[in-house]
Order: sequence, then C-alpha cells, then structure tokens
Amino acid sequence: MKKEIRLVVGVIADTHDNLPLVDRAITKLNEENVELVLHAGDYVAPFVIPKFEKLNAELIGVFGNNDGDRALLRKRFDEYEGLQIRGNFAEILVDGLEIALIHGNEEELLKALINSESFDIIVHGHTHKTEIYRKGKTLIVNPGEVCGYLTGKSTIALLDTDKRKVEIIEL
Repeated sequence: MKKEIRLVVGVIADTHDNLPLVDRAITKLNEENVELVLHAGDYVAPFVIPKFEKLNAELIGVFGNNDGDRALLRKRFDEYEGLQIRGNFAEILVDGLEIALIHGNEEELLKALINSESFDIIVHGHTHKTEIYRKGKTLIVNPGEVCGYLTGKSTIALLDTDKRKVEIIEL
C-alpha cells in the first residue's frame, strides 16, 4: 500500500498585535501539525514576533501596509530560527506548487498577479475577509484576520497541498 504524502500549510494574515489571538492561532496550527506557515503581513509591532517561536513549523512572511518599523521587524525575525520575512513579496515552492505570498494592499498589483495565472496559489491578506476562489488554474486564498478587529471573527486557513483544498478555521 502506497503511503499518502500530504503537506498541510497554515495560512494567516493581519495579526495586528492581538497577542491572545496570535497565541490561539499558534496553538491551533500546532494541533493541526502544519509543516509550514505563510503569514501575509500586518504583524504591526516587532514585539509580536517572539510569539511565533512557539510554532512547530517554519514561518515565511511578507510585510503588510501597517508594518511600521520594518528594520526592527526584520531584526526580530532574524533572532529566531525557522522564522523569515522576505520583504513585500515571496515566491515559495511547496510540494511542487508555486505559491505567491503578498499582503495585497496594492490592488492593481494583486489583480495583475491573479490575472496572470502564473502561480498555482496566491496567498494574500489586507481586506481582513476570508476568501477562497479560483481564477483559471490559480487558487486564491485570503485567510481573513487573526486579530478579529474588523470582522469580529478570528480566522486562519489550512491548505492541503495534495488535494489543493483550503479550509477556513474560526478561532
């Protein structure tokens, strides 16, 4: 019998310094045994970064429009093994899938990226609203907001790379 190889990727965005909900998100991601977490930006302040050390997975992130002191955020990321911030955009290869990671505040850029259908998956945040849809071969994922400030719901997403399916989880 052939063993199924399945990679579960955690997808989060817009944590906005809400430390109790960041803790809850990390606990849930660890319970789901994710092997990688993608963060689509808006950490806000550098003091939230040490919280991510509790993840049992690597984290790759990008900056959001509310991330003020980017130099200090970058420094904080560098202090922890397994945490990396790539800048405003990251191209990530996971389980044979090409994933684009971007915050999404530059709407024209996000729209062009989606319309290009150059990636298997595009992960973004910014709107704080959960969204999963396809444009041609491209799966577009917005996990919503961890912070819960705008929608009143704290959400994360789980991406099953084998099935190319996404599940939104309310914390």
